[in-house]
Amino acid sequence: MPTQVSRKRFTISEYHKMAEAGILPERGVELMNGEIIEMSPIGSKHLSCVNTLNELLTEKLGRTVIVSIQNPVQLNDFSEPEPDIALLKRDQNRYADRIPTSADTLLIIEVADTSIHYDRTVKLPAYAKSSIPECWIVNLEAREVEVYWQPFGDTYRNREVLCPGDLVVARRFDLSLDVSEILG
Repeated sequence: MPTQVSRKRFTISEYHKMAEAGILPERGVELMNGEIIEMSPIGSKHLSCVNTLNELLTEKLGRTVIVSIQNPVQLNDFSEPEPDIALLKRDQNRYADRIPTSADTLLIIEVADTSIHYDRTVKLPAYAKSSIPECWIVNLEAREVEVYWQPFGDTYRNREVLCPGDLVVARRFDLSLDVSEILG
């Protein structure tokens, strides 16, 4: 008779308690669907792209949103990913008293080099299911930006793939960026 294996899904509360107790490292892990996921190390191309996007977004959007870099966003009781960039609604105290939720999130940007499969198959469905209105995946290997909008269940109704020379345009606020600028 085969042995039944059961998994323990962690809640955000349990995850935070483990972090407070020093069981988890300060960086390099995230909670997705109740599982603690070790994230890939950040390489120089990834780092450069995130820094470039931070600069471009801050320059173009000013203080109309909060540009949150590699910080947590609470999607539900079992998922608290750390997207590369989350554009958040303005909050008077800049979320000092709580972790931003999906309701606070206008746009998520994931920069992918080695994580493209994980971003598409795990994170993207979680973002859609949590009603994040728009998500971009910057695919460094393919040198393109995938734009997803209009969440429906665990998917997005619309997808557009843009290449250098194309403009990526946000759907919910005034923002357009040249893909060439993003990719460098």
